[in-house]
Amino acid sequence: MNVDRYAGPVLSLFRLVTSLLFVCHGLASLFGVLGGNRGTGQAIPFGTWPTWWAAVIQLVFGGLVMAGLLTRVAATLSSGSMAYAYFVVHQPHALLPIRNGGELAVLFCWSFFVIAVFGPGTWALDAVVRRHRTTRAHAPVPA
Repeated sequence: MNVDRYAGPVLSLFRLVTSLLFVCHGLASLFGVLGGNRGTGQAIPFGTWPTWWAAVIQLVFGGLVMAGLLTRVAATLSSGSMAYAYFVVHQPHALLPIRNGGELAVLFCWSFFVIAVFGPGTWALDAVVRRHRTTRAHAPVPA
């Protein structure tokens, strides 16, 4: 059985689930929905550094990754924001993620890094755009 044929769809599902969870964090932080910021039911005040800006990144770039549009760029920025969150917010409290509450930041960071490296998978708007460009590039020129 050749499992390689499932790589594209599985990567797409991984991208969709990861980015959906990321978007949910952004929505919770920005609008106080889905349990709100850290389960408080409260939204983060507008412009608060760095939490409000992190939530904007989660919502906007998580949405782009979820759609599979500009995926590698959006995933790279998402990964970087979570690396920042880990080293600036969590790591000063303790070295290990299990001790400093940074497990989610680490998981999101590395998950988005994987997406940035391997791409969006087969079910993505990037793939549709790529196919459209290839089709147009090879189309005969009208006389």
